Amino acid sequence: MSDMLENLETRQGLPVEMQTLLRDYPRDAWPDHPNFAASIQNWLGAHVMFGRLADIVEKDTQAYLDRDSDVQDYAGRLGYFGNQLVANLHGHHTWEDRSYFPELNKADSRFESGLQMLEADHEVLDAGLDRLTKHANRAIQLTTLAPDQVKDEAGKVLKSVEDIKSYLGRHLPDEEDLIVPILLHHKMRG
Repeated sequence: MSDMLENLETRQGLPVEMQTLLRDYPRDAWPDHPNFAASIQNWLGAHVMFGRLADIVEKDTQAYLDRDSDVQDYAGRLGYFGNQLVANLHGHHTWEDRSYFPELNKADSRFESGLQMLEADHEVLDAGLDRLTKHANRAIQLTTLAPDQVKDEAGKVLKSVEDIKSYLGRHLPDEEDLIVPILLHHKMRG
């Protein structure tokens, strides 16, 4: 498992041995496939939402650091959008690990190692989300306790959200490239 955790940091796309179905069901053909159900579109839409939430947290934090927003506005937006990002990501990948991936593994056990790789990615993301939560909570608390220290903590928030965006940029395409072809091939979720 530790090899898989390190792999997310350096992985450049879905490993070749896990692309068996992707060759038969390429990404650009998914929307026109008869088995491309609304549930698949919704799942992919959640992935887009995570990126948008991370972008908001990143842009708001950078605006605060650049002195383009005041500390109270920043804290309010960070509390709201940061919570949305963390809660939605945790909920989404917990559901995947406990329900979705076991269902997919039953349908096509050839990809068990790929699903395990994705679960290991989730552990990396969990650690990143925990760091973001710690720094965001601290930044918000400092707005009342020590306003002169908020900028330092906001810098840590920025680094944490950048890390999460980087992880998502590698994980989500791999997850989609492995899972959507399984769903299309086995006519699942339709």
